[in-house]
This record gives sequence, C-alpha cells and structure tokens, in this order.
Amino acid sequence: MTGRRRLTSPRPYKLLTSTAAVGALLVTGCGALPGASGDSREPLTVVTWAPGGATEPDTANMAGMTAMARTYARWANNSGGLDGHKLRVVTCDEQDTSLGAANCARLAVKEQAVAVVGSYSRHGSSFMAPLETAQIPYIGGYGASDEEFSSYVSYPVNGGQPALLAGNAQQLARSCERVSVVRPDTLAGDDQAWLLKTGLTEARRPEPADIRAAESATSYDKDAERALQAAGTSGGCVTSVLGESTETFFDSFRRLEPSYGSVGISSVLGSVGQPLIDSTGGRNSPFEGAYLTGWYPESGDARWDLMREVIRKHAFGDNRIDPDDTGVQTTWIAYTVLNELVKSIDAPEITAWKLTSALNHGTPVDTGGLTPVLRWRFTDMLGSSAYPRVVNTRVTFQVVRDGRLVADKKGFVDVTKTLSDASAKG
Repeated sequence: MTGRRRLTSPRPYKLLTSTAAVGALLVTGCGALPGASGDSREPLTVVTWAPGGATEPDTANMAGMTAMARTYARWANNSGGLDGHKLRVVTCDEQDTSLGAANCARLAVKEQAVAVVGSYSRHGSSFMAPLETAQIPYIGGYGASDEEFSSYVSYPVNGGQPALLAGNAQQLARSCERVSVVRPDTLAGDDQAWLLKTGLTEARRPEPADIRAAESATSYDKDAERALQAAGTSGGCVTSVLGESTETFFDSFRRLEPSYGSVGISSVLGSVGQPLIDSTGGRNSPFEGAYLTGWYPESGDARWDLMREVIRKHAFGDNRIDPDDTGVQTTWIAYTVLNELVKSIDAPEITAWKLTSALNHGTPVDTGGLTPVLRWRFTDMLGSSAYPRVVNTRVTFQVVRDGRLVADKKGFVDVTKTLSDASAKG
C-alpha cells in the first residue's frame, strides 16, 4: 500500500430523525442590525447538507447537522445576524449517495451560496468538483471524504479519521502493552491499520495484531476471539474501528471476554460516542471503561455551554439535534468559523471570494477553545501527500466512566509527527 490514500470516516451512529428535505431558513431579528455606520448589510446565503437517514435502512443519518445549521441561523438572526448580515441557511438531504451529494452541490451553486458550511458526505468526488468550478469554499466539513483534505476549496476544522487513529495509537500506548486492532477488510482499513502501527511503534510498543473483519456482519465472535488471543490476558487492549458495526463487535467481545481475563477496549469517536453509550445502557453499557479518541473536548465540558444554550432556546425541541453528537458539534464549530470570518471581513456584502481570500490569507479563528486557533495559510497546513489540507492535528483523549465520556488527559494532544510519518512511510 502507499501513504497516498486518505482515510474515510466510518458511518456514524444513527440518531432519531424525521424525513429531511431540501429547505431554506431566513429568520429576521428585531431592531437595527449592527455593522459599519451608514452601510446596508446584505443577507448572505450558505448551504449545509447531510444524509437524513431515510433513503435505505443502513443509510447514514446525520440529520442533526442540518437541524443544527437551522438552529444556528435562528439564534444568529435573533441576535442581529452575522456582523449585521442576515444569515440564510439552505439545507439539503445528501441521501448518503453520490447523486445526492452532486445534487446538493448543484443546489449550492444555484442558490449562489457564499460557502458550504458544517456538512457531511462520504462522496467527495461527486460534490467537490462543482464547488471548485463555482469557487465556493467548503468550510468545516465532518471529514468523511478524502477530498476534504486535498481540495483547494476545502477548509477542514478537524483532522478527520487519520488524526483520530494517530491519536488512538498514542492513547493506547500509554497503558497497553499489546494491542489488537479490528478494522474493515478494505483498502481504507489497510490505512487505518498502518496509522495505528505507526503511532504504536513510535511509542516503542509492539506492532498491533491486525484483525481484518467484514464491515457489516451480524456477529463478530471469531474476530473477537482472535483479537482477545492476540491481546493476551494482562496489559492487552482491543481497539475497533468498524463504524456502526463497532457496537456489534463489542457485543461479541463482551460475551467472550470472561474467558480471557480483563482486556482494555478502545475506539474513536464516530464509531463510538455518547449517544451510543447512552442507548446501550450508560454505565452498564459494553463501553464502560473504554478509551476513546476525539477531535473536540468531551461533551460535558463547559466550552460547549453556549451551544447547549442555543439548542435549548432555538431548536424548539427538535429531537434530531443531540449536543453530544460529533456531527452536531462539527456544524456548530463550522458556523462559529463562518461568524468569525464575516466579522473579520467587515463589509456591506459578503461573497465567496471574500471568504476565500480571508481564509487563504490566514485570518485566525478562535472557536472558544473547542479547537486550537485555526488558520488556513499554506504554511499552516500539514502538507503531507496523504493529508495536505489538514491544519488541525490535535485530538483529545477521553474515557467512559459511569456511563459518561470524560477527559482521560487534559487539553489537546498533537499527532503531527504520526500523520507525517505514516504518510511518508506508507
């Protein structure tokens, strides 16, 4: 294999949702809009897309992201807009298909959107080309497609699954003498195993046992047994990156574990998150004690308080929005970036070109501590052949205690070296 493939994120855990549809939201606030004295601030239009989960039974469901975008618009416009500009949010059900992704991108062009913000799609080859042709920036995508870390119109706010896997290796190296990694038997799975191997060997741990598994099996008993045998009965850990099938794997794992003694378990956010922990029993879930690597602070951190307040006051009970969901959190951060950029531009009209110029010239964006300060100059980017557009190479270490994700280590952990080494050596 080479180091030039970029990892794609697994399908996230499904949330409660209603059927999503293409729509637009323009909420007006009361009173005069802030801005430069004497100018007339034009509304600005952005698009957010994600699969609504209604296409097929196994379709990814990220409807919380589009619902969060609409909620953000209500809050922003009730507060006077973004630097005086009314925010018009157009949402699109991407349907978790190539055609759906392409249709959403064409909608952004048709609506003359100044940006696509806080969206989710695994079909970057379908949506990125129309955006490149129209010169529309793609700000703060979830990181589910390769193109988000290579296209010149993409401005990611996290390091995608590569950063999570590099961080997971470092987190496991702190307490695990041996590691088994259970991952999809695919080319993307090969990349996952390579990143974990790179991170563990950098930390002077043995190479992980590589357990290849089917992506959508109904039972993982044989895979769990192989992983347990390789991890051993003392000081061993098993990490699974099977997306939605991670829950199924750990069901098999827990049935077999008593025969092998106590073995640590681990995964990454996106495969496991607080909504999945809650739905599988909380403190009695199979994930109690698991080590998890994430992009952002744990969901109970005070830095999320403003987002939670906005959801409470402006979501009107929309059960698609779970503040603990990584997709919802990514959309919040992406709109925070948009807000900061618009304020920095300070102009009567916001255009895609003005946003792109602010991004490329290194306007610093403070997300309130939810990420490091972000900038997208060429010199800020990782620049590796595999992940050239990554600017945020930091992750967080978390652990499940009493059914809640809490910090396993304070602050962010930088995984730049592992990402660079994996790209250079792969």
